[in-house]
Formats: sequence, structure tokens, C-alpha cells
Amino acid sequence: MHYRTTCRSPLGTLTLAGDGENLVGLWIEGQKYHGDALGGPLARRDDAPVFRAAREWLGRYFAGEKPAVSGLPLAPAGGAFRQGVWEILRAIPYGETATYGDVARKMALKTGQARMSARAVGGAVGHNPISIVIPCHRVVGADGSLTGYAGGLATKIRLLRLEGVDMSGLYVPRKGSAT
Repeated sequence: MHYRTTCRSPLGTLTLAGDGENLVGLWIEGQKYHGDALGGPLARRDDAPVFRAAREWLGRYFAGEKPAVSGLPLAPAGGAFRQGVWEILRAIPYGETATYGDVARKMALKTGQARMSARAVGGAVGHNPISIVIPCHRVVGADGSLTGYAGGLATKIRLLRLEGVDMSGLYVPRKGSAT
């Protein structure tokens, strides 16, 4: 059984999902793929301990602190490939970004392959079910383009600025997947 609650944030309403012990989802209002991986209705349960912990974590985050990802019990739903990509995302430090190619190279090493498709990695990044906490917003194009973010490009920029990322080498492409 999965549960849900909502949480106010500077980005608007966030939806949190949990399995009773772990956070399994965190979506920004209007985000693509909202709840897709859970496949079914979520019962409302505002008082779950994991939701209290997530609200506290998010409060610290939006106050400019850098709470550890390990401070929350996470259980994102996804296959081994996606899990591997999300693990790499969790290792991207606050204030830094990584390219899809960087993540693909790390994933190739992790799986013992010579190469890994940055496009395949991009699919896993885009379907991250625990936004903000698993920092998919820290992944950018190889040329510094702020490509794709399921929560919207303006939100990606706000999160990167909040975290103190040097935005001078990053740009918004005129066309493409940045939405």
C-alpha cells in the first residue's frame, strides 16, 4: 500500500508518496510523470513518520541548508538500470552539476561496460520519482545547456541557484527538451 500527502514549498505544492517506511515519490505540482511508477491510487496519510522526516528535510533544504540525502529513507520504484543512475545522482554534491555524459561514464564503469548511452541515462534521470532529494536537476547538457527537467526549466534554475551553482557557464537553449 502506498500513501500520499502534500507539502507547501517555495516551488508550490509538493506531493509526497511513501510505503509506510520509505519515501517513494516526491513531485512538484504539474511535473511530468507525476506518480507514474506507483501505478495505482494513493491513500491520504498526512501523519506518516517518513512524511514528517521529508517535510523537515525539505524545510532545511529550502532554508539554504544542505541536508544529506542519506537522512531520508528512500525507495524509488524502478529497475536496476534506473536505480543505478539514481544512485549516481545522489552522489552529485550540492553546488555542482554533472553532464548526462558524466553520468553515463559512471554508469558504464559501474556496470562493467565499455560505453553507456547518455540518452538512456537521460531517460532514467527524467523518470526520477523523488525530485529534489535525488538531485536530477543537477544534470545538464555537455555544452552547459539546461536541458530537460520534468518539473520545468524555471524550477530547475531556481533549485540550482538555491544550491549555489555557478550559473555563468550554463544557458537556456532556444529549442529542445528544456521546458
